[in-house]
Amino acid sequence: MLSILNSSQIGTKAVRKLREEKLRNGLPFMINDLSLSSDECYLEFPDGSIKLVISLPEKRTFDIKRELTPEEIRQIRIVHQLPL
Repeated sequence: MLSILNSSQIGTKAVRKLREEKLRNGLPFMINDLSLSSDECYLEFPDGSIKLVISLPEKRTFDIKRELTPEEIRQIRIVHQLPL
């Protein structure tokens, strides 16, 4: 039986693989962050930019609130352990 730690590690590895695949295929990757409100998240783009967006579920899309600065991007990458 898998321990909770092993299960978490497997999940983290799968999400990291999905991130790499999406970015490699030219698609954005959604980064959820507990410090944001429930309708906000970050979208990371293949060019390395990250934007703060708000979810518009009725339209099944996002509205861009703002693009993060290079320093903010660096901090998000550190907090979420995301390589460039």
